[in-house]
Amino acid sequence: MTTLHWVMLLVVVQRLAELVLARSNTARLVARGGVEYGRRHYPLFIVLHAGWMAALLWFVPPDAAPNWLLLGVFLVLQLGRVWVIATLGQYWTTRVISLPHALLVRHGPYRFFRHPNYLIVIGEIAILPLAFGDWKLALVFSILNAALLWHRIGVENDALEGRAHAG
Repeated sequence: MTTLHWVMLLVVVQRLAELVLARSNTARLVARGGVEYGRRHYPLFIVLHAGWMAALLWFVPPDAAPNWLLLGVFLVLQLGRVWVIATLGQYWTTRVISLPHALLVRHGPYRFFRHPNYLIVIGEIAILPLAFGDWKLALVFSILNAALLWHRIGVENDALEGRAHAG
């Protein structure tokens, strides 16, 4: 297996594990009275991310020499992803679920950014193709991701409006 294959295997395993965790957290939040917002756009994120991973495997030559510095940046982004998930804990999900009366998290990366996970995803979608020399994939998927995030952030901001902040 090449470096590209190993990296993609790790990304796929990570994303699948996150989907399992997200599904569990979503079920718990809904059972506690959580309300989902923006349900119709959610499948587009699945298609976007699956398409991004498939495109990397399809269009990047398997023996492409990686840029180790950019792979290091991607690794740092993964640490940021873990920080976001750990900070939100039981509230982390891939969907927009608002639990009325729950305080908004404002510690961890949320003390610096309102949507740190989206900043991480923006970086991931651009950096990984660039790490294997494919600026076209980085550009195309960054544009598609930006369009979806533009909508998603509006949905999330509307869902969270009026909620009090936790420390």
